[in-house]
Order: sequence, then structure tokens, then C-alpha cells
Amino acid sequence: MTSSLFSPRIQDVVNRIASEQLRIDETEQPKLLEKIKKREIPWTPEELVAACAGGYYAAPAAIGRMLYTCVRAMRPHTVFEFGTSYGFTAIHIAAALRDNGSGKLYTVDLHAGKCLAARDNLTSAGLDEYAEVITGEAVAVVSSFSRPIDFLYLDGWVDFYLDVVRAAEPRLRAGALVHADDTEKFAAGARPYLDHVRDPANGYVSLGITDGQGLELSTYTGPSERALS
Repeated sequence: MTSSLFSPRIQDVVNRIASEQLRIDETEQPKLLEKIKKREIPWTPEELVAACAGGYYAAPAAIGRMLYTCVRAMRPHTVFEFGTSYGFTAIHIAAALRDNGSGKLYTVDLHAGKCLAARDNLTSAGLDEYAEVITGEAVAVVSSFSRPIDFLYLDGWVDFYLDVVRAAEPRLRAGALVHADDTEKFAAGARPYLDHVRDPANGYVSLGITDGQGLELSTYTGPSERALS
């Protein structure tokens, strides 16, 4: 069976998002990086939503394909994504779930306008059945989540990765994949998260991949020794 990822309907949406990202982020991303340099106190989620409102900031195309291949191989029942933006990665995940014949993506973003656009993009791609876009703060959403999570994808603001993964841990099944993006691009903010998942006592086997942005691939092996002691 040919992957639906390369169907004209899905590719039209993916290419449109990627094109807009290139056009807008050439001007908006330098502005964001300048704001980060000048920032001397921690961000709140609401402040970051406002700071990132002007850009797309979607993952590169290769990350989308990597997510597709992971989901096809894992065949997860439930995928949870932190950082929806305009739905670029959500489309890749949902396409894999459709090709698997089962599973659901729950993707969370605090920016209501981007969530609305992501829903429209998923519908245009014919993938809305396999993805639910949730407008809200990721820690609060995942803390109230009732389903076991098979795959957790982190692509929001790196400073909040540790909070999100800790909130998700009671719901991560043993063997769940946890994939964190931008861990080198925003290395200082990612450090607490990386320290957490790279400590085997916290219940992870983890590996960093250098690609210019930074990927951290981790497997959750179960409750940490500290939690059990």
C-alpha cells in the first residue's frame, strides 16, 4: 500500500504550511530569537504564546517523515503532542495513524488562532478523524488525561518540557516513546528536561541526535526507582 502521506490532498496542505513557514519565519524567527536573548526572567506560557504568535515555527520536513515512520512502526493507540502550531507535524502523525488503521492523536496548543488553523488543515488533509486539537495549557491538559499514552511528542517551548513530561509520566505506558525537538536550538531551556530523561533512575533510556536543532529520543521504561522508594 502506498503511504497516504504522499497523496495529493495531504501534500497540498503540507506544502502550503511549509511555504508559509519559509515566507513568514524569515522575518519573524530573528525577532523571536532577539526577544529570547534579551529575556532575563522565566517566560510564562501566555507570554510565549504572544511572543510566538507571528510565526509558524513548524518542524522541518524530515522531522515530519520521522514521526510518520515512528508511528507506522509503533502502531500506537494514543499519541499526545505538545505544540500544535498550524498542524504540520500533526498531519504526519495522523496520516500514519490512518495508514495503520487505528489510533488517535491529541495535540495541544495555547494559541486559539493556531488551533483553529490546525483543525482546518487537518480537515483539508482528510485526517480530522484521527486527530483532536485541544486549546489549552499542556500540563493542565495532560494532567487530566485519562488514556494511557504510547507516544509523547514535545515540540512546544523547551522550557516547559520537563513540566509536561512529569505530568504525563503517570499516563505513559512502559515502553512509550518520548520524542523532544529543539533541544540544541534552545539548549539552555532544554537542560532540566535532558537531565531528567538522561538519568536512568527516572525511568528512561535516552539518546540525543544532532541535526542542527537537536532531537532527544527516549523510551519510558516504567516508574522511576525514586518514585518506588
